[in-house]
Amino acid sequence: MTEQLETSLPLAAKDGREPPFYLVMYHLFKWSVVAPTFYGLLRGRVYGAENVPKRGAFVVVSNHASDFDPPLLSNCVGRPVAFMAKEELFRIPVLREAIQLYGAYPVRRGESDRQAIRRALQFLAEGWATGIFLQGTRTPDGKITEPKLGAMLIAAKAQVPILPACLWGTHALLPKGATVPRLVPVTVRFGELLPPPKTTDRSELEALARTCQEIINRLHALGR
Repeated sequence: MTEQLETSLPLAAKDGREPPFYLVMYHLFKWSVVAPTFYGLLRGRVYGAENVPKRGAFVVVSNHASDFDPPLLSNCVGRPVAFMAKEELFRIPVLREAIQLYGAYPVRRGESDRQAIRRALQFLAEGWATGIFLQGTRTPDGKITEPKLGAMLIAAKAQVPILPACLWGTHALLPKGATVPRLVPVTVRFGELLPPPKTTDRSELEALARTCQEIINRLHALGR
């Protein structure tokens, strides 16, 4: 099923945008579900939106504290963001279609980094923004302590810029032990666009990962 989804994706539009069909479906889902939730129920605020490219591929790297982060971040980017999602989610009717149209793509549990990188590079080649959590997993407070190199490597291979992003408050949406999401204030901030790494040299990737960590944690410290 994963291979079928990969090969059936349409090519990007000639103007460097996501395939038009996905762009339309993204906006339908955004304005009917995600945006009302973000701006209404969560009293969402967005800062630095002027730093987000309106067209062309780029990698958005962010912190991660909640399963709600991908749709909320993609909502604030203002265009579809292709995030990795575990393959099991694509076996659930309705949910499968919803997350795929919103930009998620499936990754098998335990598959190699090379396969995951290939999928991300494919989306970037099609003009998508591709989202990667800098630490690779959720952290309890949304702060990044151990940045990974995956996003830097993908940006280097694709030669696309990197957009640091920070979600503040999402760690409290569904705390441990809670069964119903809490309506807490959420803020999303974007840093300035960073150029892609010139090489895939590990030392350069590590330096850039630390830079992204510092930027995102600094944005997080600004709070609400």
